[in-house]
Amino acid sequence: MIETTEGDRAFPPALADVARVEFDYDDGEGVDFEPYDAFDSAEETTDWLRNWTGNHQLDGDAYRVFGQDGTGGLAALWWVRPDRPLVEQPVVFLGSEGERGVVAANLSDFLWVLADGLGPAEVVEHEKHEEYDARPNPVLTELAERHATTPRRTARDIVTAARSEFPTFSEDIDALCR
Repeated sequence: MIETTEGDRAFPPALADVARVEFDYDDGEGVDFEPYDAFDSAEETTDWLRNWTGNHQLDGDAYRVFGQDGTGGLAALWWVRPDRPLVEQPVVFLGSEGERGVVAANLSDFLWVLADGLGPAEVVEHEKHEEYDARPNPVLTELAERHATTPRRTARDIVTAARSEFPTFSEDIDALCR
């Protein structure tokens, strides 16, 4: 059985506000993101991670899943800094076809990425070409201004900094797969 404490499964207010925003997919030109209003359970996360990696020895304790794209790829907070609060953990995306990447170094930076008009799937999809074309969203900008604890930066700067901090994320995921 996976044990968690209320503190590490409590849904951050910023994510609750994001869950109330409707993201416009715009026939593939918009943002493909469906935020949740609560984290997936530890059991759901473990089941998904085991199926996604093919490694049935894993547990999902390191991830707090808070949304998905239209194909079932998941956005999550990655609990990699045990000495830091949940909102200071990096945001990652684990796609339905094996794509993955670090989206932001923390929840605050993720809010600025959303405000810039990109979702987690778009960040990972555009990684190879570093095409982070800003399409500012006024609703999400206002939300980020209310909740963010980090200064506003472009999505490109946020993603670059996060990937520099966690350069082996993809290789670490590969090592989990059998």
